[in-house]
Amino acid sequence: VVFPEKCHGCGNCVVSCPVNAKDPNTWGGKGPETDELVIRVVDGLITIVNGDLCGGCGACVEVCPVDAIKLAVEN
Repeated sequence: VVFPEKCHGCGNCVVSCPVNAKDPNTWGGKGPETDELVIRVVDGLITIVNGDLCGGCGACVEVCPVDAIKLAVEN
């Protein structure tokens, strides 16, 4: 779950994501424009691109300095 209103667009989440890291074009916090990413920064705000690829490791949560991301708990 992302909270764009808290996000300041640093991109730490994008580069820390192990799924995103598989793409050599993921750099500078934005990542390439592809559906093979979990998250990317679009217009300065975090955006979930393909949440189905998320493995729930929490790397993005740990590196976010403004708590703009949390892992969703499935029931």
